[in-house]
Amino acid sequence: MYYTGFADEAGADLDTQIRATKKLGWKYIETRALMGSNLAFISDAQFEEVCGKLDEANVEFNCFGSGVANWAKSIDDPPDDSYDEIRRAIPRMQKLGIKFIRIMSFPVKDLNNYESYADEAFKRLKTIAEIAADGGITCVLENCSGWAAGSYEHTLRTLEAVNSPALKLVFDTGNPVFHDDIRGVPPYKKQNSWEFYNAVKEHIVYVHIKDGYMDGDKEVFTFPGEGKGYVKEIIADLLKNGYDGGFSIEPHMAVVFHDKSVQSEADIQYNNYIEYGKRFMKIVDEM
Repeated sequence: MYYTGFADEAGADLDTQIRATKKLGWKYIETRALMGSNLAFISDAQFEEVCGKLDEANVEFNCFGSGVANWAKSIDDPPDDSYDEIRRAIPRMQKLGIKFIRIMSFPVKDLNNYESYADEAFKRLKTIAEIAADGGITCVLENCSGWAAGSYEHTLRTLEAVNSPALKLVFDTGNPVFHDDIRGVPPYKKQNSWEFYNAVKEHIVYVHIKDGYMDGDKEVFTFPGEGKGYVKEIIADLLKNGYDGGFSIEPHMAVVFHDKSVQSEADIQYNNYIEYGKRFMKIVDEM
């Protein structure tokens, strides 16, 4: 078992991300925002600089939190950008020894015709999984922003349809709290993290730690174990069943990556990330 996190929530620059990681006593970062871009699209010179800084600090990227099929890549748009991103990322992942690339499953805006997008989602994810397999890496599909995240049933159907050893799951404890369960007819209820987890846990190879609750229509993010994400229960069950993978923190408290309107002072952002990591490690120790 190991700890890691979206250290861009500690600070935008790599030096700050490394400093936060070492402050927590960790070795790994799940890289996402990097030098104003991400691992796939920074220049060759920037990539060499990243390699040097990681080597000097004895810190590693364990996962690339990519933009492949993510919240910005509608299923109504061509998938070429996502295919290009994973192809660009693989050689750099190979050089850095990164085995996981976090992906999503193309968001669907037309909820009235959600089911009609199933085959297209499966086809695109099959292509992405094939690219990953050829590169010797594993796609970890997040329960976030995509057809497969509509419910745990959608996730299980996706895994069955794609049927690739290069497609596994990263389960985010907090996402179900804020995501509609796209089953039945509107108005949709929110998903339940404990129910979702139990339905898919045999496929989980990696875990994102997020927590929070809904205050009416407002999303409220909290420290782990203080929201409705069943963080403690899920961690206890994972450890009881021999889980030995990564736990990646994604606080979302001081800054929400895809919401540019949510900003904070640099020291608040950094300190929040550190505090979040410490609180999560305490939970694991208690479990």
